[in-house]
Amino acid sequence: MSEKLIGKKDIKEPVMKRKGNLWNDIIDKNNIQKAIYNASKGKRNRATVKKILNNIVHYTNEIQKILISGYVASEYDKKKIFDGARQKERIIYRPKFYPDQIVHWCLMQVVEPLFIRGNYIFSCASIKGRGQIYAVKYIQKILKKDRKYTKYNLKLDINKFYPTINKSILKCKFRRIIKDRNTLTLLDTIVDSYAEPTGVPIGNYTSQFFANYYLQDLDHFIKEKLKIKYYIRYMDDMLIFGNNKKKIHLAKNEIEKFINKENLTLKSNWRVAKTDAEPIDFIGKRFYRDYTTIRDTTFLRLKRRIRKISKKSTLNYKDATAVISYHGMLKHTNTYKVKQKYLYPFVDIDKCKEVIQNESRKRYKTK
Repeated sequence: MSEKLIGKKDIKEPVMKRKGNLWNDIIDKNNIQKAIYNASKGKRNRATVKKILNNIVHYTNEIQKILISGYVASEYDKKKIFDGARQKERIIYRPKFYPDQIVHWCLMQVVEPLFIRGNYIFSCASIKGRGQIYAVKYIQKILKKDRKYTKYNLKLDINKFYPTINKSILKCKFRRIIKDRNTLTLLDTIVDSYAEPTGVPIGNYTSQFFANYYLQDLDHFIKEKLKIKYYIRYMDDMLIFGNNKKKIHLAKNEIEKFINKENLTLKSNWRVAKTDAEPIDFIGKRFYRDYTTIRDTTFLRLKRRIRKISKKSTLNYKDATAVISYHGMLKHTNTYKVKQKYLYPFVDIDKCKEVIQNESRKRYKTK
C-alpha cells in the first residue's frame, strides 16, 4: 500500500464541478454491448441470456430504443435468503436480466467514476482495488506500526442501512455531481423502482454504488472535521482508532449526530475497546497486533462452500470467483493450516484462475 498512514493524502478532495453530456455515452451502442457482456457474466448458461448473446446486435438496438424512449423498470423478483455472516434473513431483490440489469450496467459504466472520484482512500467495498484484502492490509499495517494511536478502537454499524437510505437525500446528492437531465432521470427511475418509501434494494447492481456514495460526506466529516487519524469504512461498517478513550466517545457522539441528519441511525451495539485486550472482529476477520485469523462463522462458510464446489462435475465462473476470493482472504491471514486442510485438497486454484480469465475474454469477444 503506497499511501502514507497519516496526513492529507488520506483524503481525496471531492470534485464539486457537475458533469454534463453523459447521455450520449450511456446510449452509445458500444457501451450497451459492453453492458450486455458485463451483465451476462456468470449467467451465460441461462437460455434467456444465451438468446440475447446470440442476437447481440438486435438486442443492442432494442436497449438503445428503450433508453431513448424512456426506461420503465420491471418488477423485481424477490428471494429470501439467510445471511450467515450476520445471522439473519435478508430479502434479495433481483431485477430482470433484460432489460433491467443491462440498463443498470449501461448507466454505471459511465457514471461510476463520478461516484468514486471524491472518495476517502480507505472507504472500501464496491470499489475496484479496494476490497477486503485492501482493508485487511491497512488494518494490519497500522496495528503494527502505531501502537500509540491504535490503543483503543471503536466499531460502528448503521442500522438497516440499505432499507433506510433516504431517497430524496440520495437524489440531491446525485445533482451535486451530475447536471445531465436524461442521466438524472434514469438515476431517479432506478431509485424509484424500489417500491418502499425509503431505501435501495439489496441485490440490485446499482445499490452498492448508491449506498457507498451516500456515505461519502460522512467519510470527509470524520477525517476533515473530527480529525480522526485512523479510520476505515467497509460499506456501513466503520472502524476508528485513537489513543484517548474519552475523545473516541466524543467522536462517536458527533458521528451519530451527522448520521441522524442523513436520516440514518447507528446500531446500539457499538463499544470502545482496548486493542491489546481483545481481538478486533471486523469484516469477517479477527485482528490481533501481530497476526490475523478468520471468524469462526467465516471458516464454516468457507468449509461448506469449498466442499460443495468440489463435488460438482464442472467448475463455473461463480464458483471459481468464490474460490479465488477465499484464497485471497486466507493468503493475507495467519491461516496456513486452514488452506492446507480445507482448501488445496479440494480445489485447483490455477483451474479457477483459468475459468475467470476465459470468462473475461468472452466479454470482449465482439465489439
